[in-house]
Amino acid sequence: MESDQPRFVVCGHDTLTYRLVEHLVERYNGDVTVILPPDALGQSKGIAALPGVRIVEAERPTAAALTEAGLAGADALALVEQNDGGNVDAALVARELNPSIRIVLRIFSRGLTEGVRRLLPGCAVLSSSALATPAFVAAALGETAPAYVRLPDRTLFEARREDVDEHDILCGLASNGREDPDLLPSDDAAADLVLAVNPPAAARIAAPRRPRRPLRALYRLVGRRLSIAFGVVTGLVVASAVALALIKDVSVAQAAYLTILNTVGGANADLGAPAAEKVVQTVLTLASIALLPLLTAIVVDSMAKARLAITTGVLTGPLADHVVVVGLGDVGARVIRALHSFDIDVVAIERSPDARGVSVARELRVPVIFGDGAHSETLRAAWVPQCRALIVLTTDDVANLETALVGQTMRDDLRVVVRLFDGDMADRVERTFPNTASRSVSHLAAPAFAAAMLGREVIGTIPVGRRLLLVAELSVGAGSRLEARPAGEVSTPGQARLLAVRTGRGTQTLWSPPYGRALARTDRLVVLATRTGLADLLARTEPSTDHHVPLLTHDAPLPRPRHRAE
Repeated sequence: MESDQPRFVVCGHDTLTYRLVEHLVERYNGDVTVILPPDALGQSKGIAALPGVRIVEAERPTAAALTEAGLAGADALALVEQNDGGNVDAALVARELNPSIRIVLRIFSRGLTEGVRRLLPGCAVLSSSALATPAFVAAALGETAPAYVRLPDRTLFEARREDVDEHDILCGLASNGREDPDLLPSDDAAADLVLAVNPPAAARIAAPRRPRRPLRALYRLVGRRLSIAFGVVTGLVVASAVALALIKDVSVAQAAYLTILNTVGGANADLGAPAAEKVVQTVLTLASIALLPLLTAIVVDSMAKARLAITTGVLTGPLADHVVVVGLGDVGARVIRALHSFDIDVVAIERSPDARGVSVARELRVPVIFGDGAHSETLRAAWVPQCRALIVLTTDDVANLETALVGQTMRDDLRVVVRLFDGDMADRVERTFPNTASRSVSHLAAPAFAAAMLGREVIGTIPVGRRLLLVAELSVGAGSRLEARPAGEVSTPGQARLLAVRTGRGTQTLWSPPYGRALARTDRLVVLATRTGLADLLARTEPSTDHHVPLLTHDAPLPRPRHRAE
């Protein structure tokens, strides 16, 4: 007898692979086959121990390996290696073997994403780093992070209730704050974090790029010594101008005229002039000797340092109130892009000049220090004691923790966000060390990949503390448990909330639909859910195999609920 278990094939061998397989097995009771290279078998022990998981050894997902993995009878294939080209090649092979297979691709390159979607229609293309980036940025910036999700017809913002108008609130997100939140409470009025259709006041202020501070930029380019010298000479010139105005009893404009001529052209000796005027002219003459070479030095030094910063990405002076990012892999590259879009100064630290994010940093003119982030000298070179947050994003848990601890020894109140795969370690770190937040890329991204394998689209994520809410779009399957049921039954306190119904009538979308509005199989539901809530909704929207289920569409009369909800 054929099993009713969904069957999946997964190609990969990193932490995302483990989290994805775990999610497919535990949440969706899936029968999973994982294709692993032989030299990665040591990393597959945890995967192989999961129930219902089979391992196929192959250097890469060739046609033979995919056939051995049972691609012909699989419901979906996930290609999650950290190799964009290899994943695309494997997808083309898989489509030839099974044209109807649902394929989920992990792609980092944003330029490649649209090309793959055109080349392989129906494939879901996701980036684990893009899914995880908002959580890292929000953890680093705290209340100042403008968290949002863009939908085709509107943008939804996470905000504190007091920062938005009541009529802009779509639903409650969480109560009891960000650190230990009670997600999706049954009473919206009890939520202090809400989802709004207009940005909060803080986001409106932060949305435009903040003006640059020219004096600070000049100080960074010129340096301390030249800045002091220029300030002293400028002060002497200004003071002399004021003195001339008083001595000669002339207007400010005339005093400025005399000052400029005396400084640039030199004073004409006048033995009959008053003593005070002689002193002022002498000071201006001496100042002019220093001023013109000083201006020349400032221009030359600034141009040289600016060119050096552009070509090599090195720091040209002291920094403060910036964010230091350690590790320029996939996630690091996305994080510095996000921070740059908020016009926040960033300094990056990376061991390898060949890391993916180094080219991104140079494109954005973000300074990069090449060295070990766990060394205090490297962190001091990035001005960590003066920064607003330290984000540690390498793939080594131990190295990340060491870097975080070294950073906090430099300043007790330093905000640190550390990437950790081990969930238990992450919990202990947050409980033990103040001002420290931990996040896992695989933990944040796995639910979206799993949902895509079941044909559901995760539009975005909203981080709330260490937990994550998913914004997804689901179809009401023909004969599913939700077809013909009231829209209000979609929402489950603490697990899921219905935001909107896309009716299938062109672009019509019903936001906050009435409780009694019956759902049709042509509807698509925009929902906000936890991982558990999304898994439950996937089961409730799954099409039925019973062919005697009556058809319900938008052109048919909508049945009324038998009982009104109290």
